[in-house]
Amino acid sequence: MNMNSNNKTILTAEVEINAPIETVWARWTEPEHIMQWNNPSEEWRNSKVENDLQAGGRFLFAMELKDGSSRFDFKGTYDEVKIHELISYTLDDDRRSTITFTTGHMVKITEAFEPEKNHPLDMQKDFCQAVLDGFKRYAESDI
Repeated sequence: MNMNSNNKTILTAEVEINAPIETVWARWTEPEHIMQWNNPSEEWRNSKVENDLQAGGRFLFAMELKDGSSRFDFKGTYDEVKIHELISYTLDDDRRSTITFTTGHMVKITEAFEPEKNHPLDMQKDFCQAVLDGFKRYAESDI
């Protein structure tokens, strides 16, 4: 955890993917793929995904527990998109996130995000890390 220049708390999570950047990018950004991996555990699912991946474009990931006991919409607007390199966005509650893709022997994805105030920071970081770990399994799979 660190602070940015505005003294806001920034949490980070990262994962390394053993797959080409083209595969990683496609599976990270295309709605039919997002539906498959964007959850922290098997108890969660995405009931709807919309993704207009361009600066000024909107996204919506409707997440819910499979038993129906909890749901939320993760939605916002893209601020900057550099293909195979970076995605930054602002959520509808004004929290910002930046996801960087660093290529080398593996593709490293680093997500830096402003946490929301209603849940413990450790829980939010663990949630994000669990989603990234799930993405790693999906991105490295043969589908």
